[in-house]
Amino acid sequence: MSAHKILNDPFLNKGTAFTMEERKKLGLIGLLPPYVQTIEEQATQTYAQLRTKSSDLEKRLFLMEIFNTNRRLFYYLFSHHLEEFNPIVYDPTIAETIEGYSNFFVDPQYAGYLDINHPEDIEVSLINAAGGREIRLIVVTDAEEILGIGDWGTNGVDISVGKLMVYTGAAGIDPSMVLPLVIDAGTNREELRNDPNYLGNRHERIRGDRYYNFIDNFVNTAERLFPKLYLHWEDFGRSNAANILEKYRKKIPTFNDDIQGTGIVTLGGIFGSLAVTGEKLTDQTYLCFGGGTAGAGIASRVHREMVTLGLSEEEAYKRFFMVDKQGLLFDDMDDLTPEQRPFAKNRADFANTDTLTSLLEVIKTVKPTILVGTSTQPNTFTKEIVEAMCQNADRPMIFPLSNPTKLAEARAEDLITWSDGKALVATGIPADTVTYKGVDYVIGQANNALIYPGLGLGMLASEASLLTDEMIGEAAHSLSGIIDMTKPGAPVLPPFKYVAEVSLKVAEAVAKKAQEQGLSQSKEIDMAKAVRDFKWTPEYR
Repeated sequence: MSAHKILNDPFLNKGTAFTMEERKKLGLIGLLPPYVQTIEEQATQTYAQLRTKSSDLEKRLFLMEIFNTNRRLFYYLFSHHLEEFNPIVYDPTIAETIEGYSNFFVDPQYAGYLDINHPEDIEVSLINAAGGREIRLIVVTDAEEILGIGDWGTNGVDISVGKLMVYTGAAGIDPSMVLPLVIDAGTNREELRNDPNYLGNRHERIRGDRYYNFIDNFVNTAERLFPKLYLHWEDFGRSNAANILEKYRKKIPTFNDDIQGTGIVTLGGIFGSLAVTGEKLTDQTYLCFGGGTAGAGIASRVHREMVTLGLSEEEAYKRFFMVDKQGLLFDDMDDLTPEQRPFAKNRADFANTDTLTSLLEVIKTVKPTILVGTSTQPNTFTKEIVEAMCQNADRPMIFPLSNPTKLAEARAEDLITWSDGKALVATGIPADTVTYKGVDYVIGQANNALIYPGLGLGMLASEASLLTDEMIGEAAHSLSGIIDMTKPGAPVLPPFKYVAEVSLKVAEAVAKKAQEQGLSQSKEIDMAKAVRDFKWTPEYR
């Protein structure tokens, strides 16, 4: 390999950290300034440059330059500034780079682009994108329903890139083993199709058999090319996401973050809340506000946990209510999705069905103790709604999970104030500590990054052949025990600054459950050791 190719390969490049011996051996003499830096010196210098940037978008674009030229330096920085960098390299700043992806485009960032119009190119596309690397983890999106911003076509590849950054930053997944992918099935966003700079297919989304055949072709090809693959689905539309997951989840090791990840971390927040109240999950009444992929997925996950804890499926469903754009969902509605239908109610059981299009009236009628928002309808958890929730429980759980910030159902500060400090709050976006009547309320973020990196690390380290409900349950339970819940104002979920510690705990729990269920294919018997051995660290060798 030529010297210039080494300097342009982000997996090999060390920049000014190449030693003199390496420079001689690799033909780099004269191609770099003479002083040899350590990775610590490079990181200090780079971080100082980052601090000169005036906006998070500028910071992200600068960090992407480092990512594109030196992966180890990027992840060294990221691992030392996880809490600070996460909202820059991922949510919420990534929404801006997705919307402007075609305008900002400079480097494909080792991503793969699959074109629905050319199924015959799936195999060669995957081979080319892998570039001879052993691929163990793929994050794939078709970008139809990126939470909060919707359908962004091929621009959505950035969500796959960003997701994999968090996998590596939080859990130490070797970045040379990952592959971000987008399936360009078209876009229904007319402004994109008419944008002269748009880099994707300029037609409406392909539906039906042609779409599902393409997905099946992709899965079969990827499994054949990468036999130890863990496949992560991201931001697929509500009409496809559950269908795809259900088709493959009992055949291959696979995961949908919107359906499963959000459900796991929300369940973890509920467990954290119950550690404060001392109550049982099976005594709670759950109201979902927003019945899309994420909302229905969370409700389904919590429902399955109630069944695991002893309720029958029918008994558990009686404790769940779902409000979407139609209001409270009833089983005689003809526009319910398959995921919504199990939660829909019999209209005859309610005397006031004409008023149940209002969230406040639903809360007063069904008296939930848990309110979870995934509606992307801003400021809908009003003072009256919070006060009504406080009539139903001494410590109601109120989780406004929609993001980005402009779409959140409520601010944490308002929820604490309006509930007189009674509400147990988790948010979908980072929230500052709220000081109220002398108590500092630390707000836990229901951030999927608390779950999916460790989940992936556990799956890969154990070489699990499937991801089961039991493994997912262990992941949710493993979020507890990191924070002292007896302290007033304690967060119901670990703050993101603990994500590296959380990821290891989640990984070990998942790997051990995989082994217990006979699904681990790793030669290592000690799953804690398997996890530690698999974990990658950003250092120069």
